[in-house]
This record gives sequence, C-alpha cells and structure tokens, in this order.
Amino acid sequence: MTTLDQVAVAAVALGALAQAATGMGFSLVAAPALIAALGQQRGVSTVLVLAVLASLLPLSRDRRHTRPRDAGRLLVPTLLSTPVAAWLLHTLDTRWLAVVAGCGVLAGVGLLASGVRSSFLRRPQGAWAAGIASAALNVIGGVGGPPIGLYAANTDWSARETRATLHAFFLVQNVATAAVLGIALPTWPAVAALTAGAAAGMALAPRLRPAAARAGVLTVSCAGGLALLTTALA
Repeated sequence: MTTLDQVAVAAVALGALAQAATGMGFSLVAAPALIAALGQQRGVSTVLVLAVLASLLPLSRDRRHTRPRDAGRLLVPTLLSTPVAAWLLHTLDTRWLAVVAGCGVLAGVGLLASGVRSSFLRRPQGAWAAGIASAALNVIGGVGGPPIGLYAANTDWSARETRATLHAFFLVQNVATAAVLGIALPTWPAVAALTAGAAAGMALAPRLRPAAARAGVLTVSCAGGLALLTTALA
C-alpha cells in the first residue's frame, strides 16, 4: 500500500467519524484523498459507494428520529436534478462552477454562524435550491453535502433529528448518483476504516450538545467550501 493509499484510508476513517457524529462530512473529508489516489472518475464512484455505507451504519440505529417529510422535500429536487446535472456537466470545465459553489457555501456558513436565519431556506424554493446545488456538486466530485448542511443548520431540528434526516438524505442521494455515474467497489482496508470511524462517531454522537452538533455541521460545510475552492484553483 502506497503512502497515498494510506492517506486515503485514514481520510475514510475520519470522514466516517464526522458523518456518524454530525450527519454529514464523509465525502467532504474522504473525497479529495480518494480522488487523488484513484483518479477522478474511479475516485468519485468509490466515494459514492463508501458514502452509502457511511450513512447506512448510523442510520440503522437512529432511523426512528428521521424526519421523512423533510428528507423527501430535499430529495425530490435532488433526484430529479442528478441525471440532468450529469448530462450537462460531463463536457464542461467544472472548476469555475466549483469556485462559485465554494464561495456561496462559505458566505452561507458565515451568515448562519453569525446567528442570521434565512427566510429563503425555510420556503419550498429554498429546499429546491439546496437540492439542485447538492445534486450538481455530487456529480462534480461526490461532495453534495454543503448545501444540505446549510439548509439543516437553518432549521429547528434537534441534533438527533438532524443526524438521522441527513443520513437518510445522503443514503438515497448517493445510491442515485452512483446509479447514474457508475459503481467502483472500494478496497477492504477502506471498508474496515469506514466501519471503525463510523463506530467511533456513533459513540460520540449522543454526547454532542445541540449547539455543538450545529457547529459541527457548519464546520464541515465550511471545510467543504474551502475544499471546493482549493481543488478548483489548484
């Protein structure tokens, strides 16, 4: 196993921990390392498969706290947009789209972290905007989390409801995106690292206060925005 492979496995474990503890973060942490190790196409397909597992494991415990109506409100635009985004973006240079998305995510994180609440995100149009943006980013690099994280941070969901609803959303989204883009099976070390990271995150999750959980979602969203900018401008 090369050094790059070892870094990718470590990133998978850390991403799974973040996902289980806050409801999001796996792809944002693991995708850059996996894409660097495996290449763009295979890396994104592998990220999507692992992301399904990263949501499935904690959801198996927290599913009773899921808000199905809210998850569905986000999934409808996401699932409708995914094949369209794959068709539109496959011939485009997506770097500038990633720059715009990264700047938008960082601006949104800054506003929500300062205590500002977005009335737009509370409307049906806000759910559609978040879902469409998430679909596009998932197709570009398997990192559809930040728009959904911003949406969730603007709600009054409890920490458990936030985690469970995000797990349910990302589980369905990543299955759908993998079906469109193709599936690449991960290595056994990556699966083992994901399992260990998810177990640690599931143990940490009940100890997080609501404010800490919300801060975690915003922090992971911010990291995702920065990763989009860094990857696009590199």
